[in-house]
Amino acid sequence: MDRDDLQLASPAETLREGFLSFRAEFPAGSQVPGLSSMNTGDFVRDVRTALDHANGIGLPEGWVPAHTFWLVRDGRTVLGVLQLRHALTPFLESEGGHIGYSVRPSERGKGYATRMLAMALTEARRLGMKRVLITCDRENAASARVIQKNGGKLENEVASQVPGRAVTQRYWIGL
Repeated sequence: MDRDDLQLASPAETLREGFLSFRAEFPAGSQVPGLSSMNTGDFVRDVRTALDHANGIGLPEGWVPAHTFWLVRDGRTVLGVLQLRHALTPFLESEGGHIGYSVRPSERGKGYATRMLAMALTEARRLGMKRVLITCDRENAASARVIQKNGGKLENEVASQVPGRAVTQRYWIGL
């Protein structure tokens, strides 16, 4: 993997084709971490909503401001998505964490998630955050490795309230 051609980009209309190609690799209706503001089917509106949410504008009740980023290769191919939440609600503290991410299925196992998370930690520092919580399903060994490679220390495991997830692992990374 050539890491020099990767960037963490905010959602942009110019990346429409790359994003739609990324999204097409996931089953219709599936929950993809980092896409909570990108789900109406109106791409231009979804991009604006994601950018507004980063500034705390138009947040649904119970949501916190969050930056959405796309891991982009060669200026056009969206390899992954990530959401960096500025604060924790009770649910996020228990299971969601400050950061959620996903890599397109055809590009997994190539180190992109590790690189994307490292880049997001730089953004978290820029926002003045001192530490971040990142969670994953106990059965998701690949995600646990990504978190650990970026300095994550397992605090504990909690019974999950998320359908399809039995146990959530909670990791903290000091910044």
